[in-house]
Amino acid sequence: MSERISFGAHLAAMPPDDLRALALRVEAWGYDSLWVPDHLSFHYPIYEALTHLAYLAAVTQRVRLGTAVFLLPLRAAGLAAKQIATVDALSGGRVILGVGVGGEWKVEFDLAGVPREKRGARANEAIVVMKALWRGGATDFNGAFSHFRGARIDPPPAQPGGPPVLVGGRSEAALRRAGRLGDGYLSYVLAPEGIRESLERVRREAEEGGRDPSALTAAHLVFITVRPTYEAALDEAATILSARYRQDFREPARKYCVLGTPADCAEQLRHYADAGVRHLILSPIVPVAQHPEQFERIAGEVLPALR
Repeated sequence: MSERISFGAHLAAMPPDDLRALALRVEAWGYDSLWVPDHLSFHYPIYEALTHLAYLAAVTQRVRLGTAVFLLPLRAAGLAAKQIATVDALSGGRVILGVGVGGEWKVEFDLAGVPREKRGARANEAIVVMKALWRGGATDFNGAFSHFRGARIDPPPAQPGGPPVLVGGRSEAALRRAGRLGDGYLSYVLAPEGIRESLERVRREAEEGGRDPSALTAAHLVFITVRPTYEAALDEAATILSARYRQDFREPARKYCVLGTPADCAEQLRHYADAGVRHLILSPIVPVAQHPEQFERIAGEVLPALR
């Protein structure tokens, strides 16, 4: 791994004082970024992503701030562009926007008043709208879902042209979206070989769309459990993820999670880097109260072998 890989910490919802303390500790432990999930209605606690990032922006100084992933179709494109630009401006240009379309939970679309069957088209158009508004100046747009003339985003994002947009998902439509519209691909619940194949498709889509495929980056959100043995880590991850996703997750945990001793985990993470991932987002699969211990142990015992 001659090219440096960045490492992010995926944070769960927790009381504000605990969240602030953990964010500061993660930053001090040398992680490159903090990432948050997003749902409007879910079966375990999750903060709204942009509000969550705004809080993290206020209590940290250095780390990048990402969404993994922001459910873009649930928001009006212009409002999302304004909110994201605001967080980017207030954070000094630290936002990375991972986006997805969702769809697993119909109630979220009912809550947002958005037809679920339009989520892909809404996401495609929203990426175009946001990037147009972030370029600055008076902007006109006439699409299927957004219609406006002379709109401006002021203050603009701190990053010229706005934050990078990493597109998540595993469907053909998602890979096409990443290659044609995104600044990179953000994978999830994929083994390294699956990531390699998806990246090839994303870059092919970029090239066919007249874009430079080498300019696209790759991130991966990976579940990780560090324990004294592989089997102990597998048992814990399978139990937690089975409850989270309401299905037997033991075999998927074996296939998609990073598990075991620090040396085991470092070796497994190296396979993701070898597949082309340049931003590894680490999501501990242990009780939330144990997240600080896991992040500290990963920083001290796993990441040095990769850096």
